Amino acid sequence: MLDEKLLRKNLELIKSVVDRSGAKIILALKGFAMHSAFPLVKQYVPGTTASSLNEAKLAAWEFGGEVHAYCVAYLDHEFDEMMDLAGHITFNSIRQYEHFKPKIYAAKKKISCAIRINPEFSEVETDLYNPCIPGSRLGMTADKFAGKLPEGIEGLHSHTLCEKDSYALERTLNAIEKNFGSLLTQIKWLNLGGGHLMTREGYDHEHLIQLIKNLYKKYPNIEEIILEPGSAFAWQTGYLVSKVLDIIESGGKEVAVLDASISAHMPDCIEMPYTARITGANISEEGPYVYKVGGLTCLAGDHMGPYSFDKPLEIGQTLVFEDMIHYTMVKTTTFNGVNLPNIGIWQENDVFRLVKSFGYEDYKSRLS
Repeated sequence: MLDEKLLRKNLELIKSVVDRSGAKIILALKGFAMHSAFPLVKQYVPGTTASSLNEAKLAAWEFGGEVHAYCVAYLDHEFDEMMDLAGHITFNSIRQYEHFKPKIYAAKKKISCAIRINPEFSEVETDLYNPCIPGSRLGMTADKFAGKLPEGIEGLHSHTLCEKDSYALERTLNAIEKNFGSLLTQIKWLNLGGGHLMTREGYDHEHLIQLIKNLYKKYPNIEEIILEPGSAFAWQTGYLVSKVLDIIESGGKEVAVLDASISAHMPDCIEMPYTARITGANISEEGPYVYKVGGLTCLAGDHMGPYSFDKPLEIGQTLVFEDMIHYTMVKTTTFNGVNLPNIGIWQENDVFRLVKSFGYEDYKSRLS
């Protein structure tokens, strides 16, 4: 369930950063693609960024405005359609750009192209999310350019952050300038990717704004500095509401079985990994009533915790997982045929609107 008031609060903060810094901030659909919320979001930002043709279609057809695209590799049979949808296209490698350049030059619309760079510096602790680990396939290192941009390239794209602050961005910019300084003087736009968690409490917005202003001042050739967060838009704006179906004692520990799944509905809790907060509970194995919570699937690791509660849990009790809007719906699965959670919005007029329910046909349509 998305809380519309909380989403607007984040959007207003993001717009204030745009107005005061001169940066362009667009929505990364890979983090938040709840298109029922697009009418509100597009009041504040001019467009979106897509990581596939399907995301580009959603961006163009449901959001409108500018569509920026980056794919690790583009498919030949999809690229013509991608050019129809996106005005900015970033390539992961120089080879991919050279492969598609003839099509771009022959296109009937102006497409601004960029190359993703790998500054070989990232502060992301989890390897699964770190694009700068040795042997990374994401972006080109400085030695691939020999100090010169390929003909026709107007931008550079760097994405090395994940839920980081402006000081991590500053250290990243230092690495970019050290390794790609000569290229920065040749571009029209610089895309600094996502991971800018500017809606998290304690984020230093003034520092971010000054960083962006300094970049514009230092590189007057750069016409646009682009940020494309996903999590920042939906950070702390909604919940996954579940119900306790059973309580099992195992090896002296209590496990509450829910009508939701951690692995299927909250996969970042396993991938990142982190333990989601439950309203009214502490993440602790110390307390009067301690439980793990487990999901519906037969995956042995479909559980999370321990959590401590002030009172014993009861069958039928509601548990509310906090901050479950970003990187949830975009990653959910129907493993074991488990239904996806319903999607709804708690509107600004304090009325709940059910947007989508899922059933057998949704499960069946994903298979053959």
